[in-house]
Amino acid sequence: MTLPARQGSGAAFLCTSVHLPRAARTDYTSFMNPRFILATGLAALLGACATAPRESTPAPVIAAPEPVTVVEAYLSAELPTEELDSLAAWPTEDGRTLLIASGKSSHRLVVFDADTGEQLRTIGQEGQGPGEFKRPNGVAVQGDYLFVVERDNHRVQVLSLPDFKVVGMFGEKELRSPYGIWLTETEPGEFEAYVTDSFMYGKKFDVVPPFNELDQRVRRYRVSFDHDGGMRAQYAGSFGDTREESALRMVESIAGDPANDRMLIADEDRRHLSTLREYSFSGRYTGRTLPQDAFGAEAEGVALWTCPDGSGYWIAVDQLAPLTIFHLFDRVTLQPRGSFHGATTARTDGVALHAAASAGFPGGALFAVHDDKSIAAFDLRDVARSLNLKQGCTE
Repeated sequence: MTLPARQGSGAAFLCTSVHLPRAARTDYTSFMNPRFILATGLAALLGACATAPRESTPAPVIAAPEPVTVVEAYLSAELPTEELDSLAAWPTEDGRTLLIASGKSSHRLVVFDADTGEQLRTIGQEGQGPGEFKRPNGVAVQGDYLFVVERDNHRVQVLSLPDFKVVGMFGEKELRSPYGIWLTETEPGEFEAYVTDSFMYGKKFDVVPPFNELDQRVRRYRVSFDHDGGMRAQYAGSFGDTREESALRMVESIAGDPANDRMLIADEDRRHLSTLREYSFSGRYTGRTLPQDAFGAEAEGVALWTCPDGSGYWIAVDQLAPLTIFHLFDRVTLQPRGSFHGATTARTDGVALHAAASAGFPGGALFAVHDDKSIAAFDLRDVARSLNLKQGCTE
């Protein structure tokens, strides 16, 4: 997330700004010292829906090993004018996999062949009409539908796949500066969409709102599709902790695990603490975060890698330079399971995990944005071997 080139005006048009511009960013090489890779225990706090979590003693510290190198399977050709941000993968009927990226500065989507990194086409242009975009950010795929969050149009646009035709849009009345999105299917053809809304105040849009307004950091929508392809969306409220020590200050990435009633939400505000906070699907903050010392820079993209036996790993992006570090945490316990970096990949924003086999990646792949201008792909078999993970996850 970078400071926007321009901002809207008025309360309904506030746009968040949480990263420094590229030229002003700090070189985080020093944070790659092992003391920043040490994973502390989880803060297990007791609480109920109506009761704020209480303080508790941290769990025992588990030292994570130094990050290992996993060489990228490919790096796509650079697209320096796009300002690539978020990624989503979609398998086609003919056996290919499309990788869809949001281009914030170009106000469009860029479509790649996920197996090779070849750019296939672009979708859309700057504007406010259907099929047009204004600062697209988060993207997500559910079934044959693509959901695109537009920060400066204050909405989520839904497109059908593979034709990229507009099905509908929602959120215009509630969203102020939306960034990330994650969806889960609750019934056949029915979904719940969770959209992070990182509106900020001040002339430079760098002032976190008062704590009593931070219960609007995540907005929930119920979305359904009929047999004719029509879409309906209903706003179902918002949530976010409002306590000073645990409020969601600046948010973008979000991902969920229905099997464990868990959502992880990235808070990127390093002025306080950049970490991933755990919420239940009811919108209650559980009091748990990923280990505080796991992130040397901003906690960015997050994805869940599920294994056939029900186990799995959370993959969390540490937006470092000169090399992004990818931290892995146990799906159930959230304990660290190792970290890796590529040979080149840096300053990563969004990631997409595609665990299904494809022609280029029989064991699945992790796709990551490199420095806002290209796509890096990691073979999950290489990740599993390098970190001594369960081989069954890639079979």
